[in-house]
Amino acid sequence: MSEPDPQLEDRARKAERIVAEPDKFKICEGCESIVAARVTVCPNCYGYRFNPDSAAVIAQAKLLATRARTSVIADDLL
Repeated sequence: MSEPDPQLEDRARKAERIVAEPDKFKICEGCESIVAARVTVCPNCYGYRFNPDSAAVIAQAKLLATRARTSVIADDLL
């Protein structure tokens, strides 16, 4: 048997937190990342259009929890 993917486990834990409090998050319409509701510019793509709908945030969190990360984030560029 294969071992659980620690990256997917981490994404699942983050998704649980987002699903529990979706009003604290929003979806970037540029890169579809979930970001904190307080941000004005996406830290990943520098987009500035967001979808704050709680139902959409929950659906996106559940989707992202099931797949490996495919986007490049700022930490990858260091």
